[in-house]
Amino acid sequence: MLDLQRLRALHAVSVHGTVGAAAAALGYTPSAVSQQIAKLERETRTTLLEREGRGVRLTDEARQLAGTAQELMAIVERAETDLEERRGVPAGRLTVAAFPSAARGLMPGVLADLARRHPALDARLTEVDPHLSVDLVAKGAVDLAVVHDWDIAPLPAPSGVEQAVIGDDLCDLLVPEGHPFAGRESVRREELGGERWICQPPGRVCHDWLLRTLRSAGHEPEVVHQADENPTLVALVGAGLGVALIPRLGRGPLPPEVVEVALDPMPVRRLYALWRTGAARRPAIAQTVRTLKEFWPGAAARATR
Repeated sequence: MLDLQRLRALHAVSVHGTVGAAAAALGYTPSAVSQQIAKLERETRTTLLEREGRGVRLTDEARQLAGTAQELMAIVERAETDLEERRGVPAGRLTVAAFPSAARGLMPGVLADLARRHPALDARLTEVDPHLSVDLVAKGAVDLAVVHDWDIAPLPAPSGVEQAVIGDDLCDLLVPEGHPFAGRESVRREELGGERWICQPPGRVCHDWLLRTLRSAGHEPEVVHQADENPTLVALVGAGLGVALIPRLGRGPLPPEVVEVALDPMPVRRLYALWRTGAARRPAIAQTVRTLKEFWPGAAARATR
């Protein structure tokens, strides 16, 4: 009989793409994941992973087996949901994915509150980009995700995935002190032509939003510096190297050499919680979504200070 934990390890590699990423998602070491898959290969007498450069790729047999693993995990999830629903209290493991600024600015308080009020619930966080999180929820790799989209760049939820609005996160234009915009109360989008921009790399939601916003105002942005983390973007602005559009959540206090200016109209990104329809009855899902909504006003208020 095939071992479910070994199938889970294979499924995680198929979803996350590498043994290391699968290990991080499962809370294992990479060697433990490799050992699980090696045992599965011996059990099935089949090669499942092949070396490809510095990484690995799944064989055709592995992809087929990973699909079966996803079906089995869905059955197990339904059984666990039934049991948890009968007990009526949040319990068991709940894996949560959140994008970086939500992981920093919102999730610590949420997770601490869940741990204090529901000791039978083992909620675990992993930091993931919103575009990736949607697929991870749909495939059963995580139970719940905190994601965001922008006013002009909506993030679609696939069939079988439900969502709830958490709140709206405002975004400001950050400029170095001494910049012509630094003494202004607000700046119109049409005035942003000719600026040197600092933003996240291509493929990130914020990067794509910036390009769409400026192009819709008739400007082709000149992106001169790129970094993943908001504190790095703020530091680059503070060094006088350009301007940036950065959301408030998880941004942290601004240094004296960086000035916040309102953009008119002000950009907004909306935060959502996503979960699979089949897990909607889990008390753990319902309670986590409620807690996210309860903590959002406080997280939004801290972001403005």
